[in-house]
Amino acid sequence: MEMSLLLQSILLMGAIIGIGSAIGYRHPLTGDSRQLIITIIVNVAMPCIILDGVFQTPIDSQTLTQIIAIFAISVLLNCFGIGMGWLGARTLPLPEKKRREMAILSGLGNTGFIGLPLCAALFGPKGALLAAVFDAGVDVVMWTVAVMMLQDKSSFNLKGLKAMINIPMVAIVLGLGSAMLGFMPPQPVKDLVGTLAKLASPLAMMYIGMLLPLLLRKKPQVSLPVIGLPLTFKLFVFPLTAAMLLSLLPLDAEITRVTVIQVAMPTLTMASILFARYAADEEMGAMTTVFSTLLALLSIPAVIMVGNFFLH
Repeated sequence: MEMSLLLQSILLMGAIIGIGSAIGYRHPLTGDSRQLIITIIVNVAMPCIILDGVFQTPIDSQTLTQIIAIFAISVLLNCFGIGMGWLGARTLPLPEKKRREMAILSGLGNTGFIGLPLCAALFGPKGALLAAVFDAGVDVVMWTVAVMMLQDKSSFNLKGLKAMINIPMVAIVLGLGSAMLGFMPPQPVKDLVGTLAKLASPLAMMYIGMLLPLLLRKKPQVSLPVIGLPLTFKLFVFPLTAAMLLSLLPLDAEITRVTVIQVAMPTLTMASILFARYAADEEMGAMTTVFSTLLALLSIPAVIMVGNFFLH
């Protein structure tokens, strides 16, 4: 992996987050403005990145095999990451529910908002497509395993299934389906999708930056060990362990590169929303997301550099 391109992308992300923070400090986000930005990112920009990847990538038998493989790897690795986080949390004298919350924060990453645009910048349209499929695996784990852990239940209900049906997921299914049927839209449609796809990365980074002043103003009372453990596992322990495991498998280089980037992502932005929905510690989820996003600007290049030793 070209480290100079990765560093350039990370620095660009950091600069846009900084600009977003300055704007958010002067003009704090309201509930309506947050919802508007999320709607544009999730329902317009991210589906366009996925479709742009489909339109520019020939879907042959090899690509289809890669898509199936990276989806399976995503589900298995994210479950493994949650398991590692839970084992780590057991070393602390905490209630079982808190350990489960920390496990989710340790295993599930921001593979949509940050990982998908970053993979698109680093690896082009096919990298974006594989990253989108990996993110679909994260969604599956989040709305099944994570929800069951937060509910303290061993069963899965239809509400979780309904939550997995979102516009980015629909874009993956429709895009791949049309490509396999040999249908390609006219050039103006491709140009429109490609233009809208370019919104995803800057808008997502700007949104994260604008959230920072809002969250930091709250002065939350969360202890350092409670935040420190999921940060350590999510940013260092889990991605390096995943890189070692991937080095033992006979996988295509494209799959390993995208997977290593995705598992190195900071804690998922949905954490505080998910925790609020299931009466968990929303404050811990929000603060872990904030600090992991800031630290990820340093940890991602470091993890990729070390992970490359295992993959060569």
